[in-house]
Amino acid sequence: MKLFFSTIQWLAFILAGSLVAPLAVGNALHLPPADIATFMQRTFLLIGVSALLQTLFGHKLPMMEGPAGLWWGIFVVYAGLISSGALALADGLRQLEMGMLLTGALFLLLGALGWIGKIRKLFTPLVTGTYLLILVAQLSGSFMKGLLGIGYLQDAVDSRVALPAFAVLLLSMLLPRTRSRFLRNYSILLALLTGWVLFMLLGIAPDVPASDAAFALPGIFEWGLPQWDAGILPTSVLIGLLLLANLIASIQVVEKVSADKNAAAAPVNYNRTSLMMGVSTALGGLFSAMGCVPISGTAGFILTTGLVQRLPFVLASVCMVLISLFPPVTAIFTSLPMPVGYAVIFVPFASMIGLALREYHSLKGGDRDYFIIGVSLMIGIGSLFVPASAIAQLPGLVRTVANNGLVLGMLVCIVLEQFFLYRERSARKKDASAV
Repeated sequence: MKLFFSTIQWLAFILAGSLVAPLAVGNALHLPPADIATFMQRTFLLIGVSALLQTLFGHKLPMMEGPAGLWWGIFVVYAGLISSGALALADGLRQLEMGMLLTGALFLLLGALGWIGKIRKLFTPLVTGTYLLILVAQLSGSFMKGLLGIGYLQDAVDSRVALPAFAVLLLSMLLPRTRSRFLRNYSILLALLTGWVLFMLLGIAPDVPASDAAFALPGIFEWGLPQWDAGILPTSVLIGLLLLANLIASIQVVEKVSADKNAAAAPVNYNRTSLMMGVSTALGGLFSAMGCVPISGTAGFILTTGLVQRLPFVLASVCMVLISLFPPVTAIFTSLPMPVGYAVIFVPFASMIGLALREYHSLKGGDRDYFIIGVSLMIGIGSLFVPASAIAQLPGLVRTVANNGLVLGMLVCIVLEQFFLYRERSARKKDASAV
């Protein structure tokens, strides 16, 4: 029974964190509801398959896979080009398929050459802590808009949605702190079910969309055969390198939390992890879905629930694959009210601020580290407030970085830290030669 509830809790967390991206991208591309539903189906399949590949053959950690924020951003950029008439919908979607295939090939190449270990050395506690703080800052706006009901039933704050959503948030905060072990361990699942029922009783839950078939295999190249474009290669290479940075930072966070929970695990093989990520990203292009990455928020989930065993997570990932094969079941889960989803995963994501502060606590660089943190946070978080329209005229590669505060802040942090370390090494060599 414990295994059953643990599996369902993992499944609830995965679903709550996986619905927003495909729905948002589908609406940005102005896809018909039926196409959004099949897009969601293929994304669910990819999430389950990616998690199984990584948990069984890659990093071997219980770590949720989800649509990558960078791919989300690229999809939205292409949606803007399509809306402006600069690119046809069919061509844009086929170029996105090609981009994921190329990025997958890059991951496979880096993993096969064994270069991931060298790149990993760049991700010090300073970089990891900065990454986590900017990540929470970047997501906080979406969380608050979701909890306030903005964009759910109307474009303004909606008290009909906000009041029950914050009630669910309060419940999700209280349950992990009760004396009952059952309530603590399954707090996210219980809060999600309570919120879903509450929204249904209030008549503000979405209707379950109709499905044409009881069983359907996700299609291959649903958007047509991949299309080459001169700009897609450099864009794919840059995205791949940035996603690799995200991959390493996310794994290090979850690895440390799992160790704190006394979970026995072998050291992560980053080259093998890169190979599995290459396969899953290429599958994103094959299945016309969104490329997936390990999600840092898993660390907050483990911290909140204490669920560090792999078996419940593996079973939940298998459930994601099975759900994707049955459109009526997929349709039921797509009717989960998004404010409820935001409410139940609010606490795990907020917990990552504590993880970031722990990383900073281990630093011994003094004023130098404080300077790097301040500059990185100012640039990373500050860029979140720059309107997308203000950088629309920039070259594609520059726009991709400038449009993502998380990536920009992390890159600034890495460059500054490596610069100061280089200066210190040079000074030591100079002093040694003088002696």
